[in-house]
Amino acid sequence: MNRKQMLDNLEAMKNQTWDVVVIGGGATGLGSALESATRGYKTLLLEQADFAKGTSSRSTKLVHGGVRYLAQGDIALVLEALHERGLLRQNAPHLVRNQEFIIPNYEWWGGPFYTIGLKVYDMMAGRLGLGPSVHISKKKTLEAIPNLNPEGLKGGVIYYDGQFDDARLAINLAQTFVENGGTALNYAKVTGLTKSKDGLIKGVKFEEVENNQDYDITAKVVINATGVFVDNVLKMDNPDAKNIIRPSQGVHVVLDKEFLQGDAAIMIPKTDDGRVLFVVPWHEKVVVGTTDTPIEEASLEPRALEEEIDFILNTASRYLTKAPTRQDVRSIFAGLRPLAAPQGDDTSSTKEISRSHKLMVSLSGLVTITGGKWTTYRKMGEDTIDKAALVAGLEEKKCVTKNMPIHGYVANFDTEDSLHVYGSDRQALLRLLSENEMWEEKLHPDLPYFKGEVIWAVRQEMARTVEDVLARRLRALLLDAKASLEIAPAVASLMADELEQGEDWQKEQVALYTELANGYWLREINE
Repeated sequence: MNRKQMLDNLEAMKNQTWDVVVIGGGATGLGSALESATRGYKTLLLEQADFAKGTSSRSTKLVHGGVRYLAQGDIALVLEALHERGLLRQNAPHLVRNQEFIIPNYEWWGGPFYTIGLKVYDMMAGRLGLGPSVHISKKKTLEAIPNLNPEGLKGGVIYYDGQFDDARLAINLAQTFVENGGTALNYAKVTGLTKSKDGLIKGVKFEEVENNQDYDITAKVVINATGVFVDNVLKMDNPDAKNIIRPSQGVHVVLDKEFLQGDAAIMIPKTDDGRVLFVVPWHEKVVVGTTDTPIEEASLEPRALEEEIDFILNTASRYLTKAPTRQDVRSIFAGLRPLAAPQGDDTSSTKEISRSHKLMVSLSGLVTITGGKWTTYRKMGEDTIDKAALVAGLEEKKCVTKNMPIHGYVANFDTEDSLHVYGSDRQALLRLLSENEMWEEKLHPDLPYFKGEVIWAVRQEMARTVEDVLARRLRALLLDAKASLEIAPAVASLMADELEQGEDWQKEQVALYTELANGYWLREINE
């Protein structure tokens, strides 16, 4: 996946019309673009920043049916999500794995209640289930999670869900899209929609940010898949359009592995605010979250509120023998959910708003997809392209993504090897590392990454900035923000050689990354 090649593709289409243009390079946009390209439509994907820069790299790292949605009675969503969970596990096994969860029960009724509910969950998953749920004793629960608070513990319920690396999946989806004839551009900011005399959308204007070049392209249909920014695009189409999104912020705290002993994750079924809280092992760290805080305005870099951090740490401390403190926090990240705005005077809390996706077609022909979650990205893409093909009058083509391996697919690998997330690219990456002794060196003693992975990210995965590498191609920013800051200059230097940039570029990149990363750790405590 080479950015120069993508720009060449764009130039080659200068006097032609794209079948489909997708705005947005997160889970929804990538799913829609891949669905379009695999049906044989000429497809262009435009992302204003980097792929998965926003919400799609800041999830709880779960591919799940949604136990909570079952409790809310949203059976259709759970059925859809469980089916898609199974397909994703099947199509990207190098990134999606089976994770055991334990619900600790501190009430006498908890065991039977959750066991019955999760048996229904198992049944709904059918042949794509990951394993049967079962009630276990207090002794077995503590054997599985030795540092779980034993006081008042009655037992536990085991169930199984999926866990994944969100930003890595996004990159692999972009690669799969390109391999199927698609053109994907990061740092391509849409600035306007163009229309015919009768008011129908005929294309988009965008700025290719890196080279400061403007483009005006034509398309048979344009898809607005911009997550929490869909209202911005809707207003490009119609300045009087009402907002259809109500952003909700979800915050996660990352701790060292010592805070979750054993291989199982914890699911706390009901917190003070009525949500569930997950404590999940991820890349030899522990992700704890999430919150659900209504936000007035969407941004590319949402920041955790103090009360959200306190809520997560306080809730986790009730269930763990060693209470995590602010000094234990390695990273804090926040993502925004693109929830459907309540109609009329509905003031229901964001946790009650459905996570189902919604499709709408404007009078101009603009197709907008919103809502949903990572687990259902493929189905969202399928539904979106069905609608877009109808709007554009494209030849009807069958969906082929249900059983299509995603780039990197490999069935057998060693999960202890940090390079397993590259899947089938691992051997090519190892060959690259061996080309230069320095590239085989670790970037930081507390992180699993090699210097050569930076070179790979630039050459093969369209990384353009230090942030692209440390936040999304590697996950250093989320695993240990302070350690990632320490290696930013080395990453900038490696990238500069590849991108033919000088010292000024390196200094600017380090300064920008420092400003960003300082929002991911609690500096006033750790300094």
